[in-house]
Amino acid sequence: MTDTPVNEMSFEQAMAELEQVLGQLERGDVALDQSITLYERGAALKARCEAKLKEAEEKVAAITLDSDGNPTGTTPADIQ
Repeated sequence: MTDTPVNEMSFEQAMAELEQVLGQLERGDVALDQSITLYERGAALKARCEAKLKEAEEKVAAITLDSDGNPTGTTPADIQ
């Protein structure tokens, strides 16, 4: 695990750490207390990945097309 706050991670960083966390949990070679900590970190990382994906989907959905289907710009997205 890194010391980087989850809310400051890029999608790629969060996904890479989530894979590490899952690997440790799947191996089952950690103590119960550490497993709980890893699970909580994993849940936060999963939420971060989902939020970043939703943000990307909203940006893609905001791309406007002309009558020929060519991108012409973007429309503002309501990202919360």
